[in-house]
Amino acid sequence: MFSGSETFSAGHGVSTHGMTELPGGTTAERLAARGPVAVAARHATLATLAAEAFDIVIIGGGITGAGVAREASLAGLRTALLERDDFASGTSSRSSRLVHGGLRYLEHRELALVFESSRERRTLLRIAPHLVRPLAFTWPVYAHARVRRWQLAAALTLYDALALFRNVQRHERLGVEGVVRHEPRLRRDSLLGGARYFDAATDDARLTLSNVLSAREAGAVVANHARVESLLRSGGRIAGAVVHDTIGGASVQVTARVVVNATGPWSDAIEALAGAPPGDRVRGSKGVHIAVPRTRVGNTDALTLLAPQDGRVMFVLPAGDFTIVGTTDTYEAVEPAEVRASDADVDYLLAAANHFFPGATLTSADVVSSWAGLRPLAAGASGGDDPGAASREHAIAQRMPGMVSVTGGKLTTYRAMAAEVVDAIEQVLGVPHVRASTETRPLPGGEDCDVKREIAEARIACADASVATRLVHAHGTRWRAVWALAVDDPALAQRVDAARPYLLAELRYAVAEEMASSLGDLLVRRVPLAFETRDNGRAAAARIAPLVAGWLGWDAAATVDAVAAYDAEVTRMFGRYISSAEGP
Repeated sequence: MFSGSETFSAGHGVSTHGMTELPGGTTAERLAARGPVAVAARHATLATLAAEAFDIVIIGGGITGAGVAREASLAGLRTALLERDDFASGTSSRSSRLVHGGLRYLEHRELALVFESSRERRTLLRIAPHLVRPLAFTWPVYAHARVRRWQLAAALTLYDALALFRNVQRHERLGVEGVVRHEPRLRRDSLLGGARYFDAATDDARLTLSNVLSAREAGAVVANHARVESLLRSGGRIAGAVVHDTIGGASVQVTARVVVNATGPWSDAIEALAGAPPGDRVRGSKGVHIAVPRTRVGNTDALTLLAPQDGRVMFVLPAGDFTIVGTTDTYEAVEPAEVRASDADVDYLLAAANHFFPGATLTSADVVSSWAGLRPLAAGASGGDDPGAASREHAIAQRMPGMVSVTGGKLTTYRAMAAEVVDAIEQVLGVPHVRASTETRPLPGGEDCDVKREIAEARIACADASVATRLVHAHGTRWRAVWALAVDDPALAQRVDAARPYLLAELRYAVAEEMASSLGDLLVRRVPLAFETRDNGRAAAARIAPLVAGWLGWDAAATVDAVAAYDAEVTRMFGRYISSAEGP
């Protein structure tokens, strides 16, 4: 019988610090000789899903489901993780890319959430230093703003205290000159001073994927592009799922003692499949971000701002060559898969950025990309007509025998949520509680990872500072396994796009070892090229499609279909509504 690690380790030769040898030829030749390894691995996974009885089946491969899979498999539970599209293809790849304590939640007196978030931020900085990195924030205070200087100082003192004074650094109060020293292009009119504090930035999609990989390495069987069509029942209980492989076309039955609904904005649909009685529905709050050239804005670090239109908390964030501005916070009734930015959302963010950075003079033509995610606010979360006031606490419920649902929460606290879900599962199963120690076990690539040292070594290896930084930030200590492909086949040392630091070797590695099965998997989530090019990666997709076809066994017609599917995916994700019924 296949174990989870055997099922998906396509090359069986990638170790933590490099490629171990397989007989004959270069690494690239060996992988090619094995045929389309991702296809073979996928067939093996479906066979394992059909043949075995699992303790738990998790539906939903976003950050919550991935975290639960890691926690459960490390606790010794036989685990399967199913994702309809790709891991992190929903809200988990459309966030503000922050791991933060939730300073703004103090305004709503959610002290317990801030304490938990601060603890989890500290944990993630420790177990995934390549993916979660400290980020300095400046919060300027202007005359007539709803948050005064003394209020900000008091809030940041409490913020530091709730972090047990173990944040990257304690906050610093700033006068006008101090603020301008840190952010010289910031608006000075009516500026009274401000403060500087620390949170952390992350790559949300890769953080999710890292949890999936960790679960797989702990024995979980994981499958993306695996849509749950219906739920199985036995003796009045939910007992598994019928799963359709959207790539190969086969359907299998997967049996489990407990099914976990971790589908975020899609939670109500899974509850309906289960026949759960009517109850409070999950409510979606839309968050929109835009990416613009950083040179136009000129921000040095990150900023926390109060939008001039309505006083809502928003961020201006550094992202390499780009500045990300976000986010909005509006209730949205659209289907989760169809959520996108509107022209009104983009205009709102541009107006706010121009207000604080008057030299930017941004217009819609400066927007490289705009995207939206749907936050799944827990059923019954209060907030009235203001989604910004709704709690970001999570909720765990068992409304049907055999099914546990988790909703709400936030990216930062995913690990704590997952631990609580597994506690609930262990109670349902009647098994002893096992502590998985996920708070100390590094995520893949985080093992003995000194980021500065790794970047220095990668720079020596590849002689390209930007590529070296990218490889380490994405893969941690495992960057060597990616670079080994480029060493064996110099063609893979080429960039996917001349202006971006992503190598073809990363894509090859993603197919062989990270379950990438489509052009969208590769250019939206394994590398974020779609967010960083004005055509959202369409030209790159067409250019690399014949190469990817060889890796995945596509014929000519399938290759054409793959490019069309990519175009449809990025149109759906990055296209805009002409108007928004509720505004930003």
